[in-house]
Amino acid sequence: MTKWVRFRKDGAIGFGTIAQSEIAVRDGEMFGANKLTGQTLQLGDVELLSPCAPGKIIGLWNNFRALAAKLDQSIPPEPLYFLKATTSVAAHGAVVNRPASYDGKVVYEGELGIVIGKRASNISEADAASHIFGYTCVNDITAADILNRDPSFPQWTRAKSFDGFGPFGPAIATGLDPMALSIRTILNGAERQNYPVADMIFAPARLVSLLSHDMTLEPGDLICCGTSVGVGVMKEPVNAVTIAIEGIGELHNEFRQTAKA
Repeated sequence: MTKWVRFRKDGAIGFGTIAQSEIAVRDGEMFGANKLTGQTLQLGDVELLSPCAPGKIIGLWNNFRALAAKLDQSIPPEPLYFLKATTSVAAHGAVVNRPASYDGKVVYEGELGIVIGKRASNISEADAASHIFGYTCVNDITAADILNRDPSFPQWTRAKSFDGFGPFGPAIATGLDPMALSIRTILNGAERQNYPVADMIFAPARLVSLLSHDMTLEPGDLICCGTSVGVGVMKEPVNAVTIAIEGIGELHNEFRQTAKA
């Protein structure tokens, strides 16, 4: 298993692989040809960025059996998804501020993220694994009261696309079996979510295949696989949120109720 990160050092953006607290810097393209430069950096000496810069972010709704049962939702015959603005991206460690234009409930959603590594268009499920670069931790933050504010039009994209509402990272892990993973969400020190990827309705390979028949997936695109039971509101003035997936890492962020000036 390898963990890939992207970072800023002395004003320049770079990438590499990380082991414990040391980054082995690489040159080239993360999703193409690259090689070790021989340089190593300490994690504490760089600013971690989101591990890639997605060209698009796709989010899933109703993709876990346990949550479907709790909400009395039928199992969908095909993926139900929305697009999330790429300007919502936030890095590990970033502070996310309440939008000045919104005073309603804001919820966390701990999720597995799929990062595409090779262009995918109309691919089969059997071929999908070769198009997946790896997996990451996602917090699909949502302005819940906006979703159904207008009964004529569910506002998925708006509710999920405020600046900072798309933290993911800290790394992209390759060489692991996603179906063996579990996603945990810890809010202010208390575990709120703990659910297995194996409960997913559309597993990663199937999901990537089906989405590739709707739109071309490009290297760096992020697919947020949807969440399960335990979603809740971030109520405190300062909320510490961790999305933890063993084998990938822990994504730490703060959500603050005070809007950024």
